[in-house]
Amino acid sequence: MKYTRYEKARIIGARALQVAMGAPLLLKADTSNPIHIAQKEFEQGVLPITVRRIKPTKRV
Repeated sequence: MKYTRYEKARIIGARALQVAMGAPLLLKADTSNPIHIAQKEFEQGVLPITVRRIKPTKRV
């Protein structure tokens, strides 16, 4: 699935917050920066976070 830059930012931000609060890491990390860890996890495709898109309704 292709994500928009806003969806990607939201996913990485949410995961970085989880990591900062002490959530277990899904990959080996060579840094302690939660944002860099979240970006690596996103790029590797190991995040269990999905995006649900709703179809826009037609306006009359």
